Amino acid sequence: MIDASINPHIERIKLKLKTVPESPGVYQHLDSSGKVIYVGKARNLQRRVSQYFSRYDDKTAKIRMLVRNIYDFRVTVVATEVDALLLENNLIKRYQPRYNSLLKDDKTYPYLCITQEEYPRLIFTRNRMTRGEYFGPYPNQRILRELQEIIDQLFSYRKCNQMQKRPCMKHQIGLCKAPCAGLQSHDEYMQQIRGIRRLLKGDFADILQEMKSQMFSLAEELRFEEAEVIKRRIRRLEDYQSRSTVVNTSVRDVDVYSILSDERYAYVNMMRIKNGSIIYSFSHEVKKQLDDTDAELLSTLIPDLHQRTQSTAREAVVPFIVPDLPDEYLHQVVPSRGDKLQLLELSLRNVKAYQIQAKHQRALTNPDEGGISHRNEHLLERIQKALQLPMLPIHIECFDNSNIQGAYPVAGMVRFTNGKPNRSEYRKFNIKTVEGPDDYASMAEVIHRRYKRLSDEGKPLPQLLIVDGGQGQMEVAREVIQDQLHLDIPIAGLAKDDRHHTSELLYGFPPRVVGLKPTDPLFHLLEQIQNEVHRFAITFHKDKRSKGTFRTQLTDIPGIGEKTARDLLLKFGSVKEVRLQTESDLARVVGPAKAKQIVAFFTANQ
Repeated sequence: MIDASINPHIERIKLKLKTVPESPGVYQHLDSSGKVIYVGKARNLQRRVSQYFSRYDDKTAKIRMLVRNIYDFRVTVVATEVDALLLENNLIKRYQPRYNSLLKDDKTYPYLCITQEEYPRLIFTRNRMTRGEYFGPYPNQRILRELQEIIDQLFSYRKCNQMQKRPCMKHQIGLCKAPCAGLQSHDEYMQQIRGIRRLLKGDFADILQEMKSQMFSLAEELRFEEAEVIKRRIRRLEDYQSRSTVVNTSVRDVDVYSILSDERYAYVNMMRIKNGSIIYSFSHEVKKQLDDTDAELLSTLIPDLHQRTQSTAREAVVPFIVPDLPDEYLHQVVPSRGDKLQLLELSLRNVKAYQIQAKHQRALTNPDEGGISHRNEHLLERIQKALQLPMLPIHIECFDNSNIQGAYPVAGMVRFTNGKPNRSEYRKFNIKTVEGPDDYASMAEVIHRRYKRLSDEGKPLPQLLIVDGGQGQMEVAREVIQDQLHLDIPIAGLAKDDRHHTSELLYGFPPRVVGLKPTDPLFHLLEQIQNEVHRFAITFHKDKRSKGTFRTQLTDIPGIGEKTARDLLLKFGSVKEVRLQTESDLARVVGPAKAKQIVAFFTANQ
């Protein structure tokens, strides 16, 4: 069992562990603020929860970090493992715990929705705000539009947002039978909606059989033109089905899952199979929070995807047995041959393609996350070893203050990701609570604001914080992060010599000097971080100071606001040039009344 040096609350936690039942259920770990930071399920709550607080050295670095941050826990006993699975899924969605691996938000994926109205409509949507029955999400808008087009040809339903009292153009061209005008009964209309619902669920075989029977009946009645229309619809539906059929139709209703993962992300593909047809193939990216195996990730992701897609399947084709997935929820099949193996291989090809696409997209939108060079990885490993950090410092954040005798006080923060500047994550801070030139108080304010916000929003913290200063600034950072916010972020300081050059790296409390030679590439990386944050803070300070000068010289004139002052500067270029203008010159820009006030002000203040 761990001791108080690892978790200061362990004695109270030990007492509480004795009361945990040996039953299936869900547990929640909480931090000192009462925020849920991890949710898990267990066949035996007593055994599972206790495991977190024993054999500490055998755990991964990320799980050790979780254990250090546990202030309390709570458990919920349920009747069966299936109940535990579903409750865990709901709690993860509700609390978005920091240490759980979570599916990225899928709000941009399109759905088809049968609305909940007296005469329902079929609508295309990217959110789930409308009340109704949703089908999807569909990963490809082209596929969804094609399916919607087929439905429009096969079934008659209203497309209008508001039902009118008379038939519209859709009725005249044969796309709607005008239930609004009483030309189609409610029962007949709902029969069309039931057909749409069955098609969206993948019931191609039964629909095709009904359509063929209808076609033959029309032919026997010598209604050949109507039979030909049905025949064209059958061909269109069979064409759509043939392009999605990959196996024997004996594979009736299954879901197929595959997964690939790297150090930071996991990629999972889900394929819905109905009557031998792929209803859709859906891929997701997951940002990993703990060192979970692929099997452990799937144990969380499968219930979530099963619920999101409203799947009716009770069989899952998987690449390996997924733990904690009861057979009464989903029966697992790990195929070695046949049609189901073909499906699994197809799913794996899909997820490989999605992984390449996701990495490429991430490299385009945020080059700093695109990867880490061998050189930078080596330097970060050296930092981790030199400072004995629990994790590789992928994200390093550094702060610096800037002011002139307390005037226009600001601070800047830069983030280096994988040893490179991550400029989209740079942050500027106006000092709000400090009066006068107090660098320590200013540093305390911005560090508190930065990491309280990250903590409150459940966002990842950096693996290393560097303050531009020596022992005093480090102590200020420690008091804020450890004593006030109760966070666990390693803190280092970069001290400068008399010539304002980076001279040494400090770490620990009390701080010790980490020996680095000026010619060392690691020293150059740290010097680059310090120079960058200094440049960023100074630039922000200059911008603020220039705006302050603008306000004090022109907007001090009675009746002259910022807009008028800006117009004058745009016209004449500077305050000095404004001062040299005649009253008539100024009047042409701001009018005679304001021109007279400006001239009088400058005359009185010569």
